Amino acid sequence: MTAVGGRGSADAGAGAEECANPLEELSLEQLRRRGSMKWRTHPADVLPLWVAEMDVPLAPAVADALREAVDTGDTGYPVGTEFAESLAGFAARRWKWDGVAIDRTAVVPDVMTGAVQVLRLVTEPGDPVIVNSPVYAPFYAFVAHDDRRIVEAPLGPDLRISLETLEETFRRARERSGRGGIAYLFSNPHNPTGTVHTLAELTAVAALARRYGVRVVADEIHAPLVLPGATFTPYVSVPGAEDAFSLMSATKGWNLAGIKAALALAGPEAAGDLGRMPEEVQHGASYLGVIAHTAAYRHGDRWLDALLAGLDANRDLLGRLVAEHLPGVGYARPEGTYLAWLDCRSLGLAPEEGTDDLAVVTDLAGPARMFLEHAGVALSSGHIFGTGGAGHVRLNFATSRAVLAEAVARMGRAAAFHARQVR
Repeated sequence: MTAVGGRGSADAGAGAEECANPLEELSLEQLRRRGSMKWRTHPADVLPLWVAEMDVPLAPAVADALREAVDTGDTGYPVGTEFAESLAGFAARRWKWDGVAIDRTAVVPDVMTGAVQVLRLVTEPGDPVIVNSPVYAPFYAFVAHDDRRIVEAPLGPDLRISLETLEETFRRARERSGRGGIAYLFSNPHNPTGTVHTLAELTAVAALARRYGVRVVADEIHAPLVLPGATFTPYVSVPGAEDAFSLMSATKGWNLAGIKAALALAGPEAAGDLGRMPEEVQHGASYLGVIAHTAAYRHGDRWLDALLAGLDANRDLLGRLVAEHLPGVGYARPEGTYLAWLDCRSLGLAPEEGTDDLAVVTDLAGPARMFLEHAGVALSSGHIFGTGGAGHVRLNFATSRAVLAEAVARMGRAAAFHARQVR
């Protein structure tokens, strides 16, 4: 595999002081030349703070690995275990966890495809898949399109998992399903709220899942992006999660959504299930994706540390900007990810209309539509995240301080104009 050893690679353990803040390296003019979804969905004068792409250049270690692969024509099929080994090393360094067993991993095309494939191993068509709404919108679409049935166990008012609600949902699902399969698909850290689940919370989840015979699938794509003040706990590391699965990827941590690869991890009691995954699934990952993700895990620590420092600063800046320009809008300070969940119900907008159709990430309603049409700021509409999302927006703060400040100022002017109109 190209560039996994270190040619042109950064030292994984080096300090963040050697790297500039990646969020401040690209100008708005440079970003507007991009051709990705974030920068091409809306007109050029719109500031896009919606889909989960970051406004950063590639980490040098990743760019070097890809450049070497392209220069040598190393663009064939992926093979071997170096991707999984790189994740194991990263997990040991960053999370003090040595539990990534290489023989209990499988390469998958991306996290959501992997989640569907894992759910197929433990459920049948028509079986319930429980989610904590509001939650990542594609959970609904991917699960429904695979003929499983979404059941919501909404988060509590504090935007954390409500163990009482989760237990009641598990209990009802078991009563209805008899001995059939039940799965619980959750994100850790949580998207869209940025909540980082604690060891105590995850241990309680595992106990409930055992009690009611529920198989847990953890989407841990945002795991590298836990901000100061919180600690990431891999779900399959907690007591009682031995029959669970995790999906991990460098996609979010290093902005690699267009270079797809991910890993499915099985707890020791789930190894047999993972072994039943069709071999062809593992051929779906991009070899360039495997190269990029391996380089990120092995050599991307310095860059990641600089990014996390920038995101931490932006998290604080966003809190100040919301207080100044959008008084009355609730800002739940995220513990991880680069996603902020803003409660805009105080703005007095008409509620989003319900629909039986599955939402897609580009759907707009309520405050997100108002901010796009009257502020020129693109945000993710809260209703697409399920029950509890209406009246909210998700804001991506992985951008420069200047763009973030201008976007929130625009939003404040639009909200003030709307308030005058409805008096």
